[in-house]
Amino acid sequence: MNLRLRSSSCLFQFSAHLFPTWFCSAVLAGALCGAASPRTAAAAPAPAAEPDVLVLSNGDTLHGKFVSEIGGKVTFHTDALGDVTVGWDKIKELHTAANFAIIGINVEIHGKKQAAQIPVGSFDVADQKLALHPAKAAESAPMDVKNVEYITDEATADKQINHHPSLTQGWNGAATAGASIVTATQNQYTFSGGIGLVRVVPTVSWLAPRDRTSLDFLGSYGKITQPAYVAAGVLVPAVVTKSAIYHADAERDEYFSPRFFALAQTAFDHNFGQDLDLQQIYGGGIGWTVYKTARQEADLKATVQYEKQLFITGTPNSVNLVGSTFAANYALHLKLLTYIQGLEYIPAYNQMSAYSANETNTFAFPAYKNLSFSMGTMDSYLNSTPVSLPPTKHNSFQFTMGMTYAIKSKY
Repeated sequence: MNLRLRSSSCLFQFSAHLFPTWFCSAVLAGALCGAASPRTAAAAPAPAAEPDVLVLSNGDTLHGKFVSEIGGKVTFHTDALGDVTVGWDKIKELHTAANFAIIGINVEIHGKKQAAQIPVGSFDVADQKLALHPAKAAESAPMDVKNVEYITDEATADKQINHHPSLTQGWNGAATAGASIVTATQNQYTFSGGIGLVRVVPTVSWLAPRDRTSLDFLGSYGKITQPAYVAAGVLVPAVVTKSAIYHADAERDEYFSPRFFALAQTAFDHNFGQDLDLQQIYGGGIGWTVYKTARQEADLKATVQYEKQLFITGTPNSVNLVGSTFAANYALHLKLLTYIQGLEYIPAYNQMSAYSANETNTFAFPAYKNLSFSMGTMDSYLNSTPVSLPPTKHNSFQFTMGMTYAIKSKY
């Protein structure tokens, strides 16, 4: 034991000769400072933001976060209740801490320059008056809440005004599917379905649209089979009858005012019953939004286009046309019904007899969450059907039923 202590003492004395006294002092001071403020100590957390306060007319008080206001309906979020939506008439007081953009009633914002003038700031509501506290401007006189159409947070306003959604964002639409199968003397089955998508940018109604993109596909396929059989010792071969109708189109609209836009479109049609193998259309033109509210919209469109028709049999086998599409589209959105109608008249200027027309109607009735029961019709008239045996009818009509799933991708 004595030997070990003596060896340690000699080692300490040897080290003291090698390292200066000031180095040992620095090491000791560093150790003391490290003990007083360990490196592993966590930084002090930032103070939590003050919650927004909503006081209802019955005296109930909610603490949480103001989300938005649309058309007189205020959405307020609390941890206990989730999102709560109430009208201005049910609110006694409302106090917010974050900045929000305030858009007045009947205000249409057409461009970024005008959007930059939207008032932004925190606000308070009392006695049905909204007092805005702008971050970069002097306060103005309080305004009646009935004159406020939209309130949204500053980040959302910036995103909608100054940015564009990615390829997969901001789409709304529906996908529909239906089928029927019959097994009896004849075997029969029919499948129908479709998908329609539209994206309007900006994706909020309080900004005037800059562009709109729409994609549609409708199709039905059916087959009736009469099995082969023997009659009076003679084999009667099987008979197969089929039907196939497909339609697809795409359109891009660029708005140069809140109601007028330029458009480019393409459309493809196949109709076995009309002996039409493929009709393809490529064109461009102008459009006018005749009527638009939160529930309804009606558009008129006119294009100049190139059109080519290929037929399965008969004469002629193909036709090249220069013509137009004159279209009217109407959409109605109610709580228990969505109705969409499309009308098209397609004349050909280099062959006046080769005109066609289409009408589509879709009814959707909400069933459960994103699911709806839907019915639809597609009526098409093709005047230039070829001469064939058996004779081909000019008109084709189909009625479909199925389930529809609503599609909505956020931005």
